[in-house]
Parts: sequence; C-alpha cells; structure tokens
Amino acid sequence: MARRNGLSFAKKRRKVTGNLLQEVLSYIIGCTVAIVIAFFISYNWGVKTSVIGVSMENTLYSGQTILVSRLSYLIFRPKAGDVIVFKPNGNQNTHYYVKRVVAVPGDTVEFKNGRLYVNGKMEEGGYDKVADPGIAENMLVMGADEYFVLGDNRNNSEDSRSGNIGPVDKKLIEGRAWFKFTMKDSYMGFIGR
Repeated sequence: MARRNGLSFAKKRRKVTGNLLQEVLSYIIGCTVAIVIAFFISYNWGVKTSVIGVSMENTLYSGQTILVSRLSYLIFRPKAGDVIVFKPNGNQNTHYYVKRVVAVPGDTVEFKNGRLYVNGKMEEGGYDKVADPGIAENMLVMGADEYFVLGDNRNNSEDSRSGNIGPVDKKLIEGRAWFKFTMKDSYMGFIGR
C-alpha cells in the first residue's frame, strides 16, 4: 500500500497526564484564591462613598470620595479623633454621614459658652465657637456603646447635637474613613486628625 505525502488533518489526541491535571488544578486554585483575596480587601478596605455637604470642611469637602475600612471596628473600637461613616438611626434610606468621634463610651460631653468639654476638659484644635449646642447644652454621659460625633465645620453640621441623631450606637457605624481622594485636583491622602 502506498503512503500519500501531504497534509494530514487527523486530530492528534493529547494524553491527559498527571502533570497536566496538576497544572490545571493549580491554575484553578490560584484564580479562586485571588478572587477571594480581592473580595476580602474590597469589602473591608475598599468600600467607597462620597462626602455630602460641608460639615467636615476643612478636612473633607462635599463630593470628595473616601474609602471606608469595615474591618477596623470589627477588631478595635472607635476612638476620639477617628472619622467614622454611619447611617443615622440605622436608616437605610439615607446617605452615609461622615463625622469625627469626639467622645467614646463612658465620656461626658457638654458645651459651655460655645466650646466643647469632654470629661471636663475644653477641646483644643481651633474649632469655631458653636452657636447651637443642641442636646449637649447639658452634660451627657455616653452609654456602653455610644459615640458622640461632630462635623469639623461645627456650625454647619447635623451631628450628635441634633435630637434626631444623638449619640451614635456602635452597631450603626459602617466603618472608619481612612483614605480620601479627589479626581479634580489629583489629591490623595490618608485621613488623620
């Protein structure tokens, strides 16, 4: 029988070997691990929200985008000076509020002559005198999981002084604002005190 020279279109069968299976399995596991890590990081450190209003000026500005760390308060408790994100009274139909913690559980809060006093000491930091002390006109004692929060622009902020917000319960805190950026001026940075 004569053999033809030329092209052969017969399919070569590739043998499935242990090495090939191991390579495919390691690829699938690697992709799965990468997806899980990406989800964990984005869920805990990459939650993005925008600042609405002027209540946090000169630290944060209306329209500025911030990243929120949910993981921070699963491990640690909020402390004075932290900038937190929460929904007032757990209302899911409103935007996130971004405010600074000024008093933690067990602290006393009171406004005297437009100045904030926490545990009897006047707050320093160059804030303007407050025209309306709201519910903090008389001394308040923070409960076991309560945090007193204020905007940095105190006279233009709806915060814990307001009767419809009051001290914020820990379970209503979404997380700590930790990173800010603005696309229009290409500024990025960590949020500090």
